[in-house]
Amino acid sequence: MSTTSEKITFLTSFGKRIETLRNEKKLSLRQLSQNCDIDYSDISKIEKGLRNIQMSTVLELAKGLNVTIKELFDFDIN
Repeated sequence: MSTTSEKITFLTSFGKRIETLRNEKKLSLRQLSQNCDIDYSDISKIEKGLRNIQMSTVLELAKGLNVTIKELFDFDIN
């Protein structure tokens, strides 16, 4: 079973990955929000690791960033 610390580390790492992909594509939070069905303030919280999201949100983020779901999870956890 995962500890709270492990969960926080995962959410933070995932959020940084989303932010990196968004910045690589030169998208603002609002532009990404317009590309998918997620409010820009929620995207900000995801990027900061403050939001634990559903799988359907993962799909929306992938579509909004025009990447595969696999690419979203292409990060190391320290």
